[in-house]
Amino acid sequence: MAQDGKKLVSEITSMDEDFTQWYTDVVTKAGLISYSNIKGFMVIKPAGYAIWELIQKHLDERFKKTGVTNAYLPMLIPESLLQKEKDHVEGFAPEVAWVTHGGTEPLTERYCVRPTSETLFCDYYKGEIHSYKDLPQVLNQWCSVVRWEKETRPFLRSREFLWQEGHTAHATFEEAEERTQQMLNVYADFLAEDMAIPVIKGQKTEKEKFAGAEATYTVEALMHDGRALQSATSHNFGDGFAKAFEIQYAGKDNKLHHVFQTSWGATTRLIGAMIMVHGDNSGLVLPPRIAPVQVMIVPIQQKKEGVLETAGKMLEALKDFRAKLDDSDRSPGYKFADQEMRGIPLRIEIGPKDIEAGKCVIVRRDTREKIECAIDEVAAKVGELLPKIQQDMYDRAKNHLDTHTFAATTKEEFEEAFKETKGFVKAMWCGDRACEDKIKEDYSVTSRCIPFEQENLSGTCVCCGKPATKMVYWGRAY
Repeated sequence: MAQDGKKLVSEITSMDEDFTQWYTDVVTKAGLISYSNIKGFMVIKPAGYAIWELIQKHLDERFKKTGVTNAYLPMLIPESLLQKEKDHVEGFAPEVAWVTHGGTEPLTERYCVRPTSETLFCDYYKGEIHSYKDLPQVLNQWCSVVRWEKETRPFLRSREFLWQEGHTAHATFEEAEERTQQMLNVYADFLAEDMAIPVIKGQKTEKEKFAGAEATYTVEALMHDGRALQSATSHNFGDGFAKAFEIQYAGKDNKLHHVFQTSWGATTRLIGAMIMVHGDNSGLVLPPRIAPVQVMIVPIQQKKEGVLETAGKMLEALKDFRAKLDDSDRSPGYKFADQEMRGIPLRIEIGPKDIEAGKCVIVRRDTREKIECAIDEVAAKVGELLPKIQQDMYDRAKNHLDTHTFAATTKEEFEEAFKETKGFVKAMWCGDRACEDKIKEDYSVTSRCIPFEQENLSGTCVCCGKPATKMVYWGRAY
């Protein structure tokens, strides 16, 4: 590889040397973000936003297949409205940003910059829902929110981030519960099929559930460094918000009933998950379904007769894919390193000797395997390789999850697991909050979820030795 290409790669810290710095290097060197002049507020550059657009596209299509409709509500919440749900307010109070002036004039009431929009949707639904005929309401909005985090990191924990938040209202608890779990499954399928990320599905403990929710369900992914990442959540609110905001409907029995509500969301944190699950020491490795550019054509000795012309015809043949031609005056070595840094799934190399032989070389980003291909068969070969790369990336991530998930049946095994291993540890729990708090205090780990697929590893809690009620996934998390 040419010297300038080597320099491009050498600017990335090895993930084995310093995983945190590796991550920062990748998000900046690959051109995903730049830092703004306010801590925790990042500029999502075109390369990063293009990934978010594809995430949004795939998720939105999945949502709409389940009957979801998009809307948009205001970004400011009056303090009096926010105060109507006590638990919810207390949960978000430390992270709220307030607007106190309109121009130069002090406001008569403070306005919260939305950290989430439950209260706004409740206020909206109160005016929209009157009869059972008005139900269900199944809305989603794509927007940004602000949470004043103390520690920030691009995509993973920023003070402003992009997300979608679904908010629904139903006639019965059962309908709300069905929607809550349905949307969790939508997230799990999206992560597996579009982002090549396997997840653990389950319920959050009472301590970890969303403020104001009856139950919170989560999909948890495992990063390359063995830390967990909560990747999406779905909440069943029961009728708690409805009672606080007096959202009632006339039922078929001509009596007034409170609605039952849900909320569910995923954020630009998914980009961080993708980086940390699939990336390597050369930069990003993008799953084809989420890659803004799936194929980069790199002409070799492009000033020689026929090279750019052949590369242009190849680009036209690949019109059914997200393909680009790098005809810049950079060296091939730089172009190769740049393509690898940006995680583009396939690179096609074409030069004078290749044209003479009627072939090209296709290079996979994930494995760096080189494949010779006839020029006139390149579209068919790309169509064959992209789904294979997608599946292979999922299989590797699934193998990493499986081989970094451990079981502990005693306190000693649990303690030893977090001394020596990185990943999830499955262990039994009595259900007592005190034990959950002690585990966090002693080992700096948290409960990630109570998985739907339960295993009876032993009959006793790994913390206190009392009879266990649930098997829980524990881990260190972002």
